[in-house]
Amino acid sequence: MEAFTFHNPTRIHFGVGMISKLGKEMQDAGIKSCLMVAGEGSIKQNSVYTQVLDTLNNHHITVHEAWGVQANPTLAKVREMVTLAHTLKAQAILAVGGGSVIDSAKAVAAGVFLDDPWDAFGGNVPVKQALPIYTVLTISATGSEMNGNSVLTNTDTKQKWAFYSPLVYPQVSIIDPAVQCSLPFKQTASGAIDAISHVLEYYFVNQTALSTQAIDDALMKTIVDMTDRLMENPGDLVARGNLAWCATLALNGISGMGMKGGDWACHQIEHAFSALHPDIAHGEGLGVVFPAWIEYMSEKYPSRYARWAKNVWGEDSVSRGVQRFRDKIEAWGLSGSLRDLGIRERELPELLELIMIRPTVGAVSKLSAAEVEALLMLAY
Repeated sequence: MEAFTFHNPTRIHFGVGMISKLGKEMQDAGIKSCLMVAGEGSIKQNSVYTQVLDTLNNHHITVHEAWGVQANPTLAKVREMVTLAHTLKAQAILAVGGGSVIDSAKAVAAGVFLDDPWDAFGGNVPVKQALPIYTVLTISATGSEMNGNSVLTNTDTKQKWAFYSPLVYPQVSIIDPAVQCSLPFKQTASGAIDAISHVLEYYFVNQTALSTQAIDDALMKTIVDMTDRLMENPGDLVARGNLAWCATLALNGISGMGMKGGDWACHQIEHAFSALHPDIAHGEGLGVVFPAWIEYMSEKYPSRYARWAKNVWGEDSVSRGVQRFRDKIEAWGLSGSLRDLGIRERELPELLELIMIRPTVGAVSKLSAAEVEALLMLAY
């Protein structure tokens, strides 16, 4: 098991009605005004917006609102919100939404101290300062509510890049599973695949971190079981709560301890999909690339993938485990191939160029451009 340091500073309030805790948390931190970052308006339809305003008003915190964050959030919208945060002299950034909203909030929080928020992405400029961030989560998928990661798309260059900084861990995150009951099942399922993919990015890197792998086995199995339950009954609060907490644990550091930082080839590959086609949901794209990646990689290292097939899917062969994974993705109504995602074969060379921003991709095996091309064909 590799040496590691673990620290996660985010305070979580988990459970039904916990949004009411937000105002006091911000008041106790001395915050009197904040910029609220939100999406297209769904929070006004599920009571979240009202609950947030009530708790902030009750604690005398002024709220300025910035709407319009889309799935696969864009640099252009973040730049717009950075300007607004400067103008308003915001003391904190409050993200009310899913991973795209939270990622945008992190980019704004750091971006107010940079010449351009894009400077932080791709490791160009280190983040040395950020406004405090608070979140109210409305869809469980990315784990952004309890980590220091942010992903944005630069639509001008078709680059979907990330940055990490310990300074953009949320101070406090609220996870109320009840507010997710109105989500369309496809969004729930896409979020579930996103969470499973976060676990998988670590799972195969180090076979000596047995305790972490045991946690990861349980996380993946629970995500599958709870998503199946939610397909039958979207209002199942036991399933909704367990799925939400699994998605948080999948990328808050716990699932990767002793795993050398993970592989992340599949995320780099999928980021090119949704950079080229912003309408592709991140989790759905990962559901196409991960089974193909496991199938391809298990030819090189069969024993490395046998545990996953056995412990998660109850299969004695990796090929049957991969098929079970694909069958589950299909049963949840998600795409099973690049073709299903709407990617055309003539776009594959451009995808390959977007993916290969570095000479190799991944860590379990450093994939060359030729190998990534073979993987894309396998997924097509």
